[in-house]
Amino acid sequence: MTQDVHHTKSIDVCLTPELLHQYSLDNKIAVIVDILRATSCMVTGLAHGVKEIVPVSTLEECLALQSQGYLAAAERDGSRAEGFDMGNSPFEYMKERVVGKKVAVTTTNGTLTLNKSLDAKEILIGAFLNIAALTEYLKLQEEDIIIVCAGWKGKFNLEDTLFAGALCHALKNDFEFACDAPLAAEAMYLTAKNDMASYMKNSAHAKRLGKLNVIDDIEFCIQESIYDVIPVLYGESLVPLRQ
Repeated sequence: MTQDVHHTKSIDVCLTPELLHQYSLDNKIAVIVDILRATSCMVTGLAHGVKEIVPVSTLEECLALQSQGYLAAAERDGSRAEGFDMGNSPFEYMKERVVGKKVAVTTTNGTLTLNKSLDAKEILIGAFLNIAALTEYLKLQEEDIIIVCAGWKGKFNLEDTLFAGALCHALKNDFEFACDAPLAAEAMYLTAKNDMASYMKNSAHAKRLGKLNVIDDIEFCIQESIYDVIPVLYGESLVPLRQ
C-alpha cells in the first residue's frame, strides 16, 4: 500500500502589510488586494488593453517612468497626485488612451504592499472584479496561498478583508485555513455578502472616498467577476496571466 504524502494546501490571510514579517512567503502564491482602488484599477486596466503596469512605491520612481513615455498614475490620500496623467479610478483605465500603453503606478497602500511581497513564488492581483477567474486558477495550483491585504496606512481595513474572506470561502474545499485570520475574514464576508454595498459604505475608506465624490468607483469595485484577466508580476511589470 503506497502512503499518500500529498501536501495539504493551505490558505492564509495577512490583514495588513505591517504583519507581513510574521509570514513566510517562500514558495507561496501571494494574492495582493487593495479593493479601493489600486488592484481593482490594475485588473480593469489590463482588461481594457493596457500593455503592462509597473507598480512603484514612490512618486519619484513614477515620474521617472513618465519621462520614459509611460502613462503615470499616482494617488496619495485618495486623490490624484499633482503632475500625473491619471489617478486611482478604474474609470480612467477604461479610456482609449490607455490601449497598448505601459502604465507606471504608485498608490498610498497597494503598490507598497506588492513591493513588500516580492519573496513570494508568484504574485497575483486580486479584486472582486476578477474573483471567479482567480478562484478557478488557484484551485489548480499546488502551492500554499497567502492573501495580502493592503489595508490603510498599515492598519486593518474592511474591504480588503471582505475580499480575502470571499476568496477563502471560494477555496475552502481545496485549501485548509492556516490560522484564524482566514476564518475571521470568511465570517465577515458571509455576514456582508448579501448587501455588500451598504456594508462597504460604512467602511472608513469608503467614507474617505465619499468625501472625494468617488461613490461610482466604490460601486464599480464591488462588482464580482466582470473580468477574466488575472494580473501577474512578471519581472517588474504586471501583465495578464497566460494560462
